[in-house]
Amino acid sequence: MADVRSLAAARTLREPGKRMRSRLLDAAVGLFKAKGSAGVAVAEIAAAAGAYPSQVTYYFRTKEALFVEAACREVLYVARQAEVAAAGARSGSDYNRRLVETVIGSPGLALFVEALSLTRRRQDLAPLVERTFERLHAEGDRAYAETRKSRGWAGGEDAATTARRFWTLALGVALREGATEATVAEAVEEMIALLRHQPARKAGAA
Repeated sequence: MADVRSLAAARTLREPGKRMRSRLLDAAVGLFKAKGSAGVAVAEIAAAAGAYPSQVTYYFRTKEALFVEAACREVLYVARQAEVAAAGARSGSDYNRRLVETVIGSPGLALFVEALSLTRRRQDLAPLVERTFERLHAEGDRAYAETRKSRGWAGGEDAATTARRFWTLALGVALREGATEATVAEAVEEMIALLRHQPARKAGAA
């Protein structure tokens, strides 16, 4: 009985911490989307979350760690929105367009691109990014495999390869869009054209 009470007490103590972390992430995302990582101070994030600056460092250690975690969370949200948007597609081309139009130009993808650049200088943050890629690929693999099976689509790359190719192209197109004067509409059409160009299959491949 004592063990049960101890576990219940521990959960009670953890819940406020989870809520505060979530509040800080929510507040940070809005500020980061508006100003980018460099333009936001820890004090601003704390004020927007109704917290103290010391709570930001307590839960996340540094602003950079908070930024990367927020960006990773946001790109997973974007992936989920894209899956929902593409669920009603009746053809492979329509499926691709719905995915691309949801992902390209989204603030969440732009944050993730910035987080990748930051992680090159902060290798201690790399494991979170790696886990996020694993989630993106696994969820994309699952969603595409389920859709292809339910629609009876045949041919093309396997689902796992398609998911990885999609996110590799999306990140590349988003990076180029951010570094040039390309519009979102132009970036969308560029990515759709890239997806349409399927790599040649090796001789003897199944």
